[in-house]
Amino acid sequence: MATTNDIKNGTVLRIDGQLWTVIEFQHVKPGKGGAFVRTKMKNVTSGKSVDRTFNAGLKIETANVDKRDMQYLYKDGEDFIFMDTSTYDQMPVSAAVVGDAVNYMLENLTVTVATNDGIPLYVELPASVVLEITYTEPGLQGDRSTGGTKPATVETGAEIQVPLFLEQGTKVKVDTRDGSYLGRVTD
Repeated sequence: MATTNDIKNGTVLRIDGQLWTVIEFQHVKPGKGGAFVRTKMKNVTSGKSVDRTFNAGLKIETANVDKRDMQYLYKDGEDFIFMDTSTYDQMPVSAAVVGDAVNYMLENLTVTVATNDGIPLYVELPASVVLEITYTEPGLQGDRSTGGTKPATVETGAEIQVPLFLEQGTKVKVDTRDGSYLGRVTD
């Protein structure tokens, strides 16, 4: 058990059986009345954000979240199989936990898997990944590097917007947070 004085950014709290990550916190000591801690928290499983205020010195339950670098191996039915890069132990992670990360995961990609008591909570991708365009409409004569965009399907099956001049088979760098095109990659 900890107190509200121990709250820091990144602390994971267990409130009403759910896990919440502290995004922002502020210790407030008004001129009148008792001190309190104002927090902005994000639900670990659903991603929902809430603002919550705690009285100073209140006992709170913290949760131990273990983050490990793991390598994505393959998909087995509805589960994704990850391997701990230090112990070589394999862990199945459900599609619900992986979520939208599946759009940017290739086999052998190293990701961070967060667990609590051996239960996977979420998968954290690197900031960007390199993917190959498997299908896009051909560019037209006169297309420039500055101008419009067109949809392109990458090797994971995700659809992203790319500049008009890019062709099928081109490797591109993609931002995993919002799926935006970051640039061409040359081998």
